[in-house]
Amino acid sequence: MSAMKIVEGAEPIVGEVQKRYGRIATGELAGCGCGCGSSSEAELSKQLGYGAAELEALPEGANLGLGCGAPLAHLALAPGETVLDLGSGGGIDAFLAAQRVGPAGRVIGVDMTPEMIARARAAAERSGLAQVEFRQGRLEALPVEDGTVDAATSNCVINLVPDKGAVFREVARVLKPGGRLVVSDILLERPLPAAIARDVLAYVGCVAGAETRERYFGLLAAAGLGEIEVLRDVDYLESLLAAAPEEVEALAERTGVAIDEVRGVVRSVTYRAVKPRG
Repeated sequence: MSAMKIVEGAEPIVGEVQKRYGRIATGELAGCGCGCGSSSEAELSKQLGYGAAELEALPEGANLGLGCGAPLAHLALAPGETVLDLGSGGGIDAFLAAQRVGPAGRVIGVDMTPEMIARARAAAERSGLAQVEFRQGRLEALPVEDGTVDAATSNCVINLVPDKGAVFREVARVLKPGGRLVVSDILLERPLPAAIARDVLAYVGCVAGAETRERYFGLLAAAGLGEIEVLRDVDYLESLLAAAPEEVEALAERTGVAIDEVRGVVRSVTYRAVKPRG
């Protein structure tokens, strides 16, 4: 089977990502974006670090079993804070953040996919959490005012954006001085074999769009975000092999790249960064 190849330029692949996640949001496509697997959404989320009690408290339909970590556990949210969730999807992290900041706080979820926004807003109506809202927009041009956010988070979404530097500049723009960012994302120890890097399904599955660790954190620092600290670092392909071995095997078949060639290369990393006060 030949690999589906990425068309040169950013917008075609952005369209593929939007289409894929739109189908996941409507239930037309079961799972298989970032973090997909054959287990239930709740079981996949528990494996990433979410607690059973907090998952049970979520509105129905908020947890799609996507992601590669549990970043909110490291964000140390306080009542009354304003939180931004980048690539909010079905709303899992936005709703959990809303519970932490309380009725005096505010949570803004941003996602580019209309179907995801519709799903999250429907869950918000059922939740009774009036402090959470969802806005449609691109992470490279956030629909959020300058210097209004205390804390920002994202779960396995920034790797899907071609211009990651623009995302980090936008985060720096909307954070207050001293504001912090905790993200779970996919990074590379070294560049991927070309056949995988060009594969569309590997891109929407959060592999082919990932940057090398050095470049990724370099872009973060260039945007003015500092005190970068890695909190969790695991082999993403090993996690996928455990959760969805058929997806990894299909990738190897499509691209002709043996799994052993990329063992240890694709990392699921959770990190913290801070916007300086000065």
